[in-house]
Formats: sequence, C-alpha cells, structure tokens
Amino acid sequence: MAGPLVNVYMMNGERSDNQISLPSVFKTPIRPDIISKVADEMRKNTRQPYGVSKTAGVKVSAHSWGTGRAMARIPRVSGSGTGRASQGAYGNMCRGGHMFGGTKIFRRWYRKINLKQKRYAICSAIAASGVSSLVMAKGHRVEEIPEFPLVVDNDVENLLRTKDAVNLLKKLNAYPDVEKVIDTKRIRPGRGKMRNRRHVLRRGPLVIYKEDNGITKAFRNLPGVELLPVEKLNLRVFAPGGHVGRFVIWTKSAMETLDALYGTWTSPSSMKVDWNLPQPIMSITDLKRILRSEEVQSAVNDPLTMKSRATEKRPRKINPLKNKAQMERLNPQLIAIHKLRGAKK
Repeated sequence: MAGPLVNVYMMNGERSDNQISLPSVFKTPIRPDIISKVADEMRKNTRQPYGVSKTAGVKVSAHSWGTGRAMARIPRVSGSGTGRASQGAYGNMCRGGHMFGGTKIFRRWYRKINLKQKRYAICSAIAASGVSSLVMAKGHRVEEIPEFPLVVDNDVENLLRTKDAVNLLKKLNAYPDVEKVIDTKRIRPGRGKMRNRRHVLRRGPLVIYKEDNGITKAFRNLPGVELLPVEKLNLRVFAPGGHVGRFVIWTKSAMETLDALYGTWTSPSSMKVDWNLPQPIMSITDLKRILRSEEVQSAVNDPLTMKSRATEKRPRKINPLKNKAQMERLNPQLIAIHKLRGAKK
C-alpha cells in the first residue's frame, strides 16, 4: 500500500488488523470559497417560483373622477350607499390595492454550475471531513473518536435494527453527537411551523456506504443521522450551508471506492469523464507563515541589501515630448522623418 494507512474498526468498536490506504481525495486543497459558492448556487436551484396574481388588487370597478373636485386623481370605487363607494382603489397606496412592481414568476431562479467546480467542491469537502479540528469547529461531539477519517467494517452495511445501530455508535464513541442533536430539537420560528416544518434540529453524523443491505433502515430513525451512497455524494449534505467539517463515518468498501470515483494524483477517475484531482499550487498554503519565516524576513531585512538599494543610482526620467533625443530613442522612425523634413526645407 502507498501513502498513509487508515485503521478499520469492527462492530465491537475495536481496531481490526487490516488497514487500507488513505484515498488521494483526502489530500485535495480545502477551498471554503468554492464550497460556499457552489452550495449557495445549489440552494438556489431548489427554490420554487412564486409571484402575486395578475388580478390581485384590481378586482373592483373603479375610475378616476378627474380634476376640478379638489380630490386626488386616484381611481375610486363606483357606486353609492356604502362605505366602500368613492374609496381609492388600484393604487399601491390604497387599501386593497395592488402591489407596486408585483413579483413575477419569470425570474432568474436557477443557476448553472460548472461541473468541474462542483466536483472540486465535493472533493474539498471530503478532505475537510478528515481534519479533526474542522469537525470539532463545526460543533460535532467527536472528542473521543479514535481516528479521522473514521472507517468501519463492511458488516455495518448488513445492520437491520436501530438498536444495533445505536450500539455501534456507542462502541465508536460517536453517540454523544446524536445526543447533542436530540437536545437541540426545538420549534421553528416564523411561518414555517405552519407548513409541515414545525421542528428543527442540528446535524449529526453522516454515514457513507457502498451497498444498502439494510443499513438505511437501521439508521434512518436516529435524529440528525443521514446516509448517502458513495456514488451519490451530495455537497448540501456533506457541507450543510456551505460550511466544511461534517462528521462522516465511512464503511470500508465505500472508502476503497473513492480512488476509482475521484482518481488519484497519477491516474484520472475511472467513473467520471475527464476528471482528475486538482493539483495544489502551493505545498504550504499558510501564506502568513511563509511571509513571517526567517528565510524570507532575513532576505527582506538584510542590511547590505537595504543599503545597496538606498545608494542605487536611478536613471533620471526625461519627458520624450519635450526632448527630441529621447523621442527618437523611443521611436527610431522619427530620425528618417526629421531628415526628410530637413531635406525639403
């Protein structure tokens, strides 16, 4: 095996003897800017178009009285004998009138997302899920997790009962993250509570599997726990809100599929057309650390270098519009033009 090795944990929470190599996708540069941009555009593509009715606020017979009555020219309701008669209508300043600049459904609701940019974002999110500090910064309770990324044996894909799934999470010390989700359940503020979205809660662990032999049935009733097949990784689930650091539990077969899915540094992906992992431009991405290093600072603040710069004789600037020799140096063709003009004289 080439590269770092990752341990595989069994159903009882103990580390097994076999190890797998860390997929190359975990070495992808972490780009929160690309992830945030792609996640925002994916969120816009889930919106449902809405708009006010074309006849809203104009379903009444009304006309303007014109000028000469010391009254505004706003249309007024026809008729008499009721309080509604002679009231202003149609205008957005009137009671029961239409909206100014009413919303239309023919709006730019959806966004086209660059395919390679979307793949870059998901690769970067996968790489961020293997950094324990980013996962803890996201708010997950992973202080007692033995290793990142966390890989479990393929027997997990055969689980059928929720009780067995809870026991597995407890053995892996991942159940405190589920308990955190249970404690955060609350009633949604605003109108959403009237639209079948009454309760909200935080996100818990994400389980990535290769084959569904009952694993979805075992984990689906746990609050905050989500499941995804490795071939259909979704950025909105992997990085909710465009924020990296989701706590992910991988099965062994799913982890072994990543090299074929996203490729390695030497070979392209065999499951995606025309895709290879993005190459990092800098080996050390901490630019502040580079600028503050002794090597750079010693070269910048070298007294000999600073002294030579101070004593360096700089050429005097000459305006070519006022100096004939300087203009001819910039445009040698002027020499022939000046000679021709002198011959004509």
